[in-house]
Amino acid sequence: MNGEKTLRAGLIGLGSMGRNHARVLHGLAGVQLAGVVDPVAAQDAAPGSVPVFRSVAQLVDEGVDYAVVACPTALHEEVALELAAGGVHALIEKPIAPSVRSAQTITKAFTDAGLVAGVGHIERYNPALRELRARLDLGELGEVFQIVTRRQGPFPARIADVGVVYDLATHDIDLTAWLTGGSYESVSSATVARSGRVHEDLVAFVGHLSSGAVTNHLVNWLSPLKERVTIVTGEHGCFVADTLTADLWFYANGSQPTEWEGLRQFRGVSEGDVTRYAIVKREPLLVEHETFRDAVLGKEADIVTPEQATRTVAVAEAVLEAAAHRTTVPVDPGRPVASV
Repeated sequence: MNGEKTLRAGLIGLGSMGRNHARVLHGLAGVQLAGVVDPVAAQDAAPGSVPVFRSVAQLVDEGVDYAVVACPTALHEEVALELAAGGVHALIEKPIAPSVRSAQTITKAFTDAGLVAGVGHIERYNPALRELRARLDLGELGEVFQIVTRRQGPFPARIADVGVVYDLATHDIDLTAWLTGGSYESVSSATVARSGRVHEDLVAFVGHLSSGAVTNHLVNWLSPLKERVTIVTGEHGCFVADTLTADLWFYANGSQPTEWEGLRQFRGVSEGDVTRYAIVKREPLLVEHETFRDAVLGKEADIVTPEQATRTVAVAEAVLEAAAHRTTVPVDPGRPVASV
């Protein structure tokens, strides 16, 4: 970063995720954390004696190059539009907005202003998934047949404004489209609410992708088992990524027949070698911030664009609609959503 401009960054929101953003921004090379916005946080809540403001306008007046939006999803549009009007680039936590219409409004504001906007779909920066994506791009799996994800764990008290579809399943929707380079064409789903809240706390859904692959996802806040697993099955075997530990395995199809008849009937397909890859494990949030910093500096950087994030919201809307009406719903960001 020697010789390059030091960027002044701001942060909106000092909740659970906001505090992680503050930590990373405070130590990020080439970036100075210049201010934090939170309506209720203590004045000494930000790291390094960084000033805490009560409004986005105060942060814009402080003079920042970009800001991280980590407030509740319902406030993303209001905050993002204020930043765009102030000429401030923005990294917006996922999901980009609570609706496709809102996401499109945010996208247009930053496009019209000529500003960089990115969305914090952090799983794209998980070491296991980045290694998996690289190997898929090299064709090591051949044709992809199926993507399965399981994302389950205990109820998080920090979430109040959305259910598991927007809070958790958007991770899996985005990573599936990113891994395969395709898009969701239709979904069917089922949801339940068991924790006494208005929003769903469990969803199971199936999707058809433009590539011809099938994907299915299990997501809940009801399990004592915390699990973050992505399985991609194809011509030559399957990859299994554990994004909690950032480990990646490859289970190859067998080249040698199983001679033991009883075992062959029990096991089904023949089994080949199992490989566990050694991966450099950098913190995904740090890599996400480095990538967005580079985008603001005008460098080539693989950020999650608002257009991609809008497509993810469109899938989330379709998942909720499909569950409400017990039917299969096509995914189209321009299609009006039926009442749910």
